[in-house]
Amino acid sequence: MIEIYHNPRCKKSREGLAILEESGQDFEIKKYLDDIPTKNELQSLITKLDISPAELVRTQEKVWKDQFKGKSLSDEEIIEALHQFPKLIERPIVINNDKAVIGRPPEKIKNIL
Repeated sequence: MIEIYHNPRCKKSREGLAILEESGQDFEIKKYLDDIPTKNELQSLITKLDISPAELVRTQEKVWKDQFKGKSLSDEEIIEALHQFPKLIERPIVINNDKAVIGRPPEKIKNIL
């Protein structure tokens, strides 16, 4: 099953959702701001994306700048920050089985469909 980590208020996330809708494939929407991913889910997502936890962070968010910028954080501490402040999670993210992609630009989603 295809999943999208989606924030309806984000233009790129809405564009990613439109790509999935146009694909005609079944998918599940995960509104990650309402249904916050566990730390284990975040770790699994990072593994599927084949990135470091730091690469999943939206570093321009106010909470990141105010509380974390310039600090030397371990991977575990970054995952904890993503769990505590899901707004920091880069979006949209589309998962297709054991592959995942951050849809920036949204067209990258087509690579795993």
